[in-house]
Amino acid sequence: LYLLIFGVSIIILECLLSNASVGNHCLIVSLQIGEKSLFTKELENALERNEVDLVVHSLKDLPTTLPPGFTIGAVLKRENPFDAVVLHPKNAGKTLDTLPENSVIGTSSLRRAAQLKKRFPHLDFKDIRGNLNTRLKKLDEKDDFAAIILAAAGLKRMGWESRISQILSPDDCMYAVGQGALAVEVRARDTDILEMVSVLHDSDTVLRCIAERAFLRHLEGGCSVPVAVYTEVKDSQLYLTGAVYSLDGSDSLKETMQTGITDLNKVTEVDERVQRVGVTASKISGPAQDGAERLGIDLANLLLSKGAKEILTVARQLNDAR
Repeated sequence: LYLLIFGVSIIILECLLSNASVGNHCLIVSLQIGEKSLFTKELENALERNEVDLVVHSLKDLPTTLPPGFTIGAVLKRENPFDAVVLHPKNAGKTLDTLPENSVIGTSSLRRAAQLKKRFPHLDFKDIRGNLNTRLKKLDEKDDFAAIILAAAGLKRMGWESRISQILSPDDCMYAVGQGALAVEVRARDTDILEMVSVLHDSDTVLRCIAERAFLRHLEGGCSVPVAVYTEVKDSQLYLTGAVYSLDGSDSLKETMQTGITDLNKVTEVDERVQRVGVTASKISGPAQDGAERLGIDLANLLLSKGAKEILTVARQLNDAR
């Protein structure tokens, strides 16, 4: 067994190996660089050439429509999906609310900037690029930024949870589709690999992420436009809040819908060839998955009926022109 481990916890590998024997299969885990994995396409190429048998990604990096022949065979239990504020050392003890007027906040995310500009109009937001190490170094060693915004899950997985000064609530900043969840991508035809990794599925996370991905796909959104979500499973109900924003956050639409997900643990025969927004989860209730997907589509249709397409089109055009 050959392991090339980049940027995610060894716990994932231990979990895989403790649940199934993979013989001589090769595992590659992707390296996270900033907001997006640089190696998603390269790893999928290796998967297609049978050089590796599975790849681990941050789910938010994977498009809602995967290339033909690939599927997400496992979605692991979600880490904290919210965004975190990391303050410059000189601002220790402050929050975004209490930072001085015109303090500069670093983020490369259109989604974060759009929401936070509206919520904290006394702050200025500027792009910051690079991996976590690079961003933290730019923050700590210069005076360009009063704080930066990063995914709490990434900081925690890297062992840097102590750097988190503030976790942003859904009222401050809803998160990206799939944020905080890890996905195992495999070849759709490899039923033995699908069976092996299926034990890693977390039911609540799968249903939440199916709803989120269906919402994003139906909106025809992506990383070039500000789209945000918040999901929750409570009392056999799946709640999905979704929103779209203009680049400056001045124009937005936000709605919440819910659906029942009873009989979650009662698994009927589910066709393992069926994918829902790229996810194959044959051991999770088919009706519950269908309900989650329909929820995402229905919420997207509601926002589209209220003008979401126009907001996203303008946002995309302005972003492309930058």
